[in-house]
Amino acid sequence: MTPTPLFWLTALAIVALALAALLWPLLRRHARDDAAPETLTAATAVYRDQKRQIDADLGAGAIGADEHQAALDELASRLGAEMELPGDVASVAPSRAPWVAALALVAIVPVAAVVGYLVLGSPTALSPQPTGATAGAAGAAGAAGAAGGASGASEEQLRAMVESLAQKMAANPADPRGWMLLARSYSTFGRYSEAADAYAKAAERLPAPDAQLFADWADVAAMAQGRKLAGAPEALVERALAVDPSNPKALALSGTARLERGDLPGSLRQWRALRALLPNDSENAREVDTVLAQLEGSGGRMPAAPAATAPAATAPANAQASSPARAPAGSAAASTIAVTGRVELDPKIAGKVGPDDTVFVLARAVEGPRMPLAVQRFRAAELPRAFRLDDSMSMAPGMKLSTTPKVVVEARVSKSGNAITQPGDVRGVSAPLAPGAADVRVVIGDVVP
Repeated sequence: MTPTPLFWLTALAIVALALAALLWPLLRRHARDDAAPETLTAATAVYRDQKRQIDADLGAGAIGADEHQAALDELASRLGAEMELPGDVASVAPSRAPWVAALALVAIVPVAAVVGYLVLGSPTALSPQPTGATAGAAGAAGAAGAAGGASGASEEQLRAMVESLAQKMAANPADPRGWMLLARSYSTFGRYSEAADAYAKAAERLPAPDAQLFADWADVAAMAQGRKLAGAPEALVERALAVDPSNPKALALSGTARLERGDLPGSLRQWRALRALLPNDSENAREVDTVLAQLEGSGGRMPAAPAATAPAATAPANAQASSPARAPAGSAAASTIAVTGRVELDPKIAGKVGPDDTVFVLARAVEGPRMPLAVQRFRAAELPRAFRLDDSMSMAPGMKLSTTPKVVVEARVSKSGNAITQPGDVRGVSAPLAPGAADVRVVIGDVVP
């Protein structure tokens, strides 16, 4: 990027100040030196007048030759003392050297500054970084929270962005949306306890209860206690259902929680309620049908932890995939524009993926910052499975999938569960597509070098 006019004006001002600091003493001294010949000329004129008077007295016979010489010696002594010019009086003659030095400084200093900047400086530091940092503190933290594909920044930089948002919220804690953004960022980095605390602060500040917030809060609270919904997480699920009995994520979490504590009929009831919300021909409906088949086929016995229901962290992912809008009806976060499809694992690399590895599915703009526009997380044991990405999953204000002309969908399996791409992860990327695309197929098969 070419440096801006403001940059060059600032640099010019700095160079001008440096020149002023160098030239002022030099030219000031020269001005004092130039004044010396004028002083010498005036004193010499007085000396000549007095000498003419002494010579006239000698010619008139008023003084003798000895007195004449003594008067001249005394006059010369007074002149020397008055001028205070030691040595040869010619040494005070005007010199052009200071002006030559001044012109040399004016010519050399700016050139040296520009050359030094180009050789030793970093002009590329003026270019915007592809990490989304220009989106502000909240947008930067959103990039960190959805950093599954933000390989343009180091993990340290992204974590610093999250900490910057945390400091901003500590200084201005009244914004509930900021706390929700921070909670999602913490969750993506696996900081589930801190994410739960941030959701709690958001809930305190929202003007009205929000079912989706309670469901998301229950999700991270369960993760923080070893993927178990018993206790506080299940209580949060019940609060979500009290606000909106048809919240998809809350229904899936409730079904998982009931199964976890041995209530098979209650679990079936919640999963059937979720299924009733879904279009019959949707991939999401087929996912829930699989879960119901496992539960109904158990013959009244507890099933052996079907992939879509056993771990507490799985149900939130399914709920996110199952909801046409993910957010409650009427929610400002809801969006009718989404990218939906299916993520599959290439059989050739199936041996490199464990059931507890974490899968990140994200949408990113084809042109522009690499910051993900929406992100979803689930366990590798669920592969193959459906996904849905929409504006409700946005991690940064102003960065929306629905307003981006072209996006790609990337799916990545992380053994560490880290949101940052690591060597050894496996991933797959779709072709460029428009928001609203359906039946997108992403095959995970490339190993990250």
